[in-house]
Amino acid sequence: MQVFVNIKTIGKRKPALEKKPYSLPDDIATLRDLLSAVVKAEVQQYNRKEADALLLPFLTEEQIEDQSAVGKVGFGRIYSEKKADAEKAMAAAAQGFEDGLFRVMVNDAEATELDAPVTMGEGGTLTFIRLAFLAGRLY
Repeated sequence: MQVFVNIKTIGKRKPALEKKPYSLPDDIATLRDLLSAVVKAEVQQYNRKEADALLLPFLTEEQIEDQSAVGKVGFGRIYSEKKADAEKAMAAAAQGFEDGLFRVMVNDAEATELDAPVTMGEGGTLTFIRLAFLAGRLY
């Protein structure tokens, strides 16, 4: 099934949220299934990248400006030959959701429980919102 994932983009020239087409399996019933499918796809994409493939890496002026606006300029290179483990990544994603580190919106409705059913139709929208803690203490 083809859905759209809202992605926060870096830089001032682009919109804050950009819809990116994403393919998911048709048998998604719960939020846990949805997270599992997304994590597995992202791990596969990460594992396909070659470690340190560029001999002479470079950045364009636009890439430097965009990355410096965020506060970190880097080449996005992978220096390790180690591959990501999909099962560990899924466990970390589920734990992060349960700990409130991110929220998930499915077709503009918040998904609040991992084992609650979700309805994700063709052309639906999926949004991940990463939450950041502010300075201070929790009492």
